[in-house]
Amino acid sequence: MIRAYLKKLAATSSRGDATEVSHYPVLQYMLEEYSTSIIKKKIHVTVLPKKTEAGNPDFRVWDGKQHITGYIEAKDPSIENLDRIEDTEQLKRYLHTFPNLMLTNFLEFRLYRNGEITDKVIIGRPVILNKLKTTPPVEKEAELLQLLEKFFSFSIPKVYNAKTLAIELAKRTRFLKDEVISQELREEEKTGKGFIRGFYKAFKEYLISSLTEDKFSDLYAQTITYGLFAARTRHTPPISPPCQGGGNRGGL
Repeated sequence: MIRAYLKKLAATSSRGDATEVSHYPVLQYMLEEYSTSIIKKKIHVTVLPKKTEAGNPDFRVWDGKQHITGYIEAKDPSIENLDRIEDTEQLKRYLHTFPNLMLTNFLEFRLYRNGEITDKVIIGRPVILNKLKTTPPVEKEAELLQLLEKFFSFSIPKVYNAKTLAIELAKRTRFLKDEVISQELREEEKTGKGFIRGFYKAFKEYLISSLTEDKFSDLYAQTITYGLFAARTRHTPPISPPCQGGGNRGGL
């Protein structure tokens, strides 16, 4: 399986006109082969799925219904140093949001659980693929299979009790505060346009004179998150259950 994957990868890369997206079907092939031949379970690999609350990861692995295994962010094989990708705002958002995330340049695979890296393996030398334009010999196949086993064994948990619900709502509140409201306030300060800064000024003038932008962002994020949650619990007919970043379900 891994040898066939590298052969397909090299064939795509050697064409000379391949982009990052050109390699996606090769990775999809390997993931689906693994799921059917190793874990004997049918999974769905969605390439370029719909936008999630944290952005647009390249792959979503799920059961085709509601349960999500995890997300994968892929970079072009020419990007040989994934360390610098870890420092990007994009990946930081993904790590903050997705409890089971894989980062790869198609030769190196890194697995993260709850924002922390747990496994890292290189299965072929980039110089052979990128410079020599040929199929790299398979390396550390057992380690990759172990990494994939960990990735596929995960299922984003449902919310069953008050504690887990509070944790999930808090995650979304922090994300909304840091990645949306705070950034929008800064942008509105530069452009002089927008309505959130108007709310901040009104709150500061009429309600809390000592209110800072950071505290306002937190207050506003909590109002939106818990307001949506309250609306959801009272909605008739019931709103369908959330599926993190998935399809057309709700965003909480």
